[in-house]
Amino acid sequence: MAKRDFYDVLGVVKGADAGELKKAYRKKAMEFHPDRNADNPEAEAKFKEANEAYDTLKDPDKKAAYDRYGHAAFEQGGMGGGGRPGGGQGDFGSAFSDVFDDLFGDFMGGQQRGGARSRAQRGSDLRYNMRVSLEDAYAGTQKSINVPTSVGCGGCNGTGAANGAEPQTCPSCSGMGKVRAQQGFFTVERACPACGGIGQIIKDPCGQCGGAGRVEKERSLSVNIPAGVETGTRIRLAGEGEAGLRGGPTGDLYIFIEVQQHALFERDGIHLHCAVPVSMASAALGGDIEVPTIDGGRSRVKIPAGSQSGRQMRLRSKGMPALRGAGQGDMFIELAVETPVNLTSKQKDLLKEFEKLGEDKNNPESSSFFKKVKSFWDGMKN
Repeated sequence: MAKRDFYDVLGVVKGADAGELKKAYRKKAMEFHPDRNADNPEAEAKFKEANEAYDTLKDPDKKAAYDRYGHAAFEQGGMGGGGRPGGGQGDFGSAFSDVFDDLFGDFMGGQQRGGARSRAQRGSDLRYNMRVSLEDAYAGTQKSINVPTSVGCGGCNGTGAANGAEPQTCPSCSGMGKVRAQQGFFTVERACPACGGIGQIIKDPCGQCGGAGRVEKERSLSVNIPAGVETGTRIRLAGEGEAGLRGGPTGDLYIFIEVQQHALFERDGIHLHCAVPVSMASAALGGDIEVPTIDGGRSRVKIPAGSQSGRQMRLRSKGMPALRGAGQGDMFIELAVETPVNLTSKQKDLLKEFEKLGEDKNNPESSSFFKKVKSFWDGMKN
């Protein structure tokens, strides 16, 4: 049976570039992979056919020969279908490895196939949990913190090698930083055990850092806390994280804010709530009270006569500032009418007298409730 045209196999036009070929092969390989088509006996043949086509067309020299002579370029003692005498099945391990690297390379450390991993690796990002008071969150502040981290080694200037020596290419992986092993259809890659995936080795490591190019040290930093921060706010300090390995770039430091609970105020976004107890007499007769504000000031609030527990009053622009953008929240005063305790005999007598003089209109909620209770009981009797 005559072989199909390789461009038709991959579903691309003749002369397609490397990117189009890889994209087309990746699609075919995923479509006809034997593991995905256990019930389709024709899938494996199509899978091998796509592999052979891509293995030929991905190589510029083979592609040029195929474009000129077609399949005859690899027959009768020619290149042998993938560069091997008498071949024709293609080098699946090589071809599929290209697609594997393209799909999963970023999850394997961001390495590109065919190139060695950079000797220098970026330092890790660090996290620091900081607790601030509500007053500091309101006004903003500056905090000094001590962060244990890694810094570049001064003995080797971050190279990891003693006496200024240069790292050497790892002989085990030829500087690739990874080694491959063939397992059936698949080519499995793993970090080179000789160099730890760096691609280079240091024969004479620095005595201060042991070849890492960095040492542990505690650093003192000043952090600006903007006004309006909330619990969960994250502040990024670029370049203040862990030093890179063997001269690599430094990571970042992330400050995570936790705003402490306050004894007087409860926060709700940019708004504040304050529960204010008032006496029974003040709630009944009305009057003025002074309440605290988060900026340390005082505000006078008028209590209407006959106020009940739970009544709220708003103080505009007395809340928290918005972290991003203009504006400021409000402060809500919630009244809590306090029942008097530890009464003297005279106070008890006065309250009893007051109770005798009371009318339904003096306690409308109580009167309404007990009328409903009486109606409920009457209904149950009937």
